[in-house]
Amino acid sequence: MGTEARGIQTEEIDVIIVGGGPAGLAAAAELHRKGITKLLIIEREKQLGGILRQCIHDGFGLTRFKEALSGPEYAQRFIDEIKELKIPYITDAAVLDITNDKLVTAATREGIRQWRAKAVILTMGCRERTRGAIGIPGERPAGVFTAGVAQAYMNLYNIMPAKEVVILGSGDIGMIMARRLTLEGAHVQAVFEIQPYPSGLPRNLEQCLNDYHIPLYLSHSVTAVHGKERLTGITVSQVDENMVPIPGTEKEYSCDTLILSVGLIPENELSLDAGVSLDGRTRGALVDEHFQTDVEGIFAAGNVLHVHDLVDFVSMEAENLAESAAEYVKKGSLEGAEIQISTDRNINYTVPQRISGKKDVTLSLRVGKPFKDCRIAVMQNGEEIAVKKMKKAIPAEMIRLTVSSEKLLPGYDLEVCVK
Repeated sequence: MGTEARGIQTEEIDVIIVGGGPAGLAAAAELHRKGITKLLIIEREKQLGGILRQCIHDGFGLTRFKEALSGPEYAQRFIDEIKELKIPYITDAAVLDITNDKLVTAATREGIRQWRAKAVILTMGCRERTRGAIGIPGERPAGVFTAGVAQAYMNLYNIMPAKEVVILGSGDIGMIMARRLTLEGAHVQAVFEIQPYPSGLPRNLEQCLNDYHIPLYLSHSVTAVHGKERLTGITVSQVDENMVPIPGTEKEYSCDTLILSVGLIPENELSLDAGVSLDGRTRGALVDEHFQTDVEGIFAAGNVLHVHDLVDFVSMEAENLAESAAEYVKKGSLEGAEIQISTDRNINYTVPQRISGKKDVTLSLRVGKPFKDCRIAVMQNGEEIAVKKMKKAIPAEMIRLTVSSEKLLPGYDLEVCVK
């Protein structure tokens, strides 16, 4: 149970939204449309919009708005709606603690504030994996950046961080930064990927690497960095099927900058404080079809739940969450979800991980490796109850598959598999 801080007045509120990025903004607007107006967005940055503020390339909004927008333009659509609806928000504020009885404490410009909410929505987004997370040996010279940090330097602060560049990881941000750095006059020598296939979207492979003649080397990884004050070069090695460097394949590259695009991790420290259970595969919360965690009244959506490839799906997921959260606030409870969803070894994960079986539900999932001419099947009691035929399925692209409640049997769990 939460403890109210001494000398601080605890404010009563219907919904607290932690994070003012695309998920939080979409959830807030939809909640307001559903009649939940006593709500508050808390954002740690000085402005709303989240990571989209630094994503100045286009390609956002094709699904949600049916037109291509830049990241700031996409975010502004929702920011304008938040202001038009007069939804309260606090920026430059850090949530310090969330308890399992929905007591939220934050450090704001006015000091420590505390709220007791009927529902809490977690939309904190994700962070990048760093050099420390992947254990590249060597000194710690300047010039080693995550792709997002390099993007912020260039797009938010007008600082050029590199001249001779090597990129490790073919994630979407890494490939987009390969193009961005090239356009600004840097020389991107190559992109190296430890997997035997690209980890980003095919469109980024074409538009960011192939169009600019930047080579991509699969089954390669950086095995050493060189330099003391500033990076002077790196060593790259081929890796085997177990991703172990192959002796004798080492090659050195002279460069002043190494950009890392080696994966994203949902920001779930506050979720853990609240007692929320996490999925070991997504690193996000275990949720039901309402996007409710296993702590009643605490919901999660967007990249804090699982890493998305398209921001459009982040917004749509948050809007679905808001519909359920509004029902929870009005009724005080939601229908239980007892049907568990498991996967075979070819599926990385599904969201949600459990459902009620009382209504149609759309599963979000990713395959564990590339497949051609395959079928993604949902099995229950030995029968296929939903199937999606695909010419190509790759880990970089999230797959959405709808299961009809009419085909669901009560009391039987589901398994999602590749056939």
